[in-house]
Amino acid sequence: MLPNLNALIGSRICHDLINPLGAIGNGIELLGLSGVADSPEMALVADSVQNASAKVRFLRLAFGDTTADQVVQRTEIISILQAISNGGRLTYSWNVPNDPPRTDVRTALLSVMCIETALPLGGDIQIGLDQNNWTIEAKHERLNLDPALWAPLSKGDCAQTLTAAQVHFGLLPQSAAEAGRTLALSHGSDWVAIKF
Repeated sequence: MLPNLNALIGSRICHDLINPLGAIGNGIELLGLSGVADSPEMALVADSVQNASAKVRFLRLAFGDTTADQVVQRTEIISILQAISNGGRLTYSWNVPNDPPRTDVRTALLSVMCIETALPLGGDIQIGLDQNNWTIEAKHERLNLDPALWAPLSKGDCAQTLTAAQVHFGLLPQSAAEAGRTLALSHGSDWVAIKF
């Protein structure tokens, strides 16, 4: 079986970016200890580095290579989602007990990314696991469900044409299949849910 080169590329990019971001964060922390970083400008830089680092960690889990025996610590996922939501229009509620398999986490995070596109005005995305059944859902009175993206996804397929900003719609069905899961999509006028 050939390796998943796209996932390996994602892992490599994230790995190469996380180290310099960590170094910048450490430098800002040292400046803070010396009293130099006590300014609104340095606080903005520190917040930006923390958000960028969390986003890279999120993308590593969503796009990176994984195997069936890997798990992700619950505390790691919660810290990533909290850091990403700081000051943003989206919040995330991770209602998953224990440390889930990384293949399921990847599918869940790709689902989160799909639901993010339906929330142009922001909102809270709920991620839950009940008796081995995952549900990723959000409610908002102004959802934007582009039929060109969501109709194929409801059939476990992806749109024929995707942009870089929509790549998660193409990866989600593949990720679910690799995790041995079947996607199910449902929605109403003010809510959307992806289950697997």
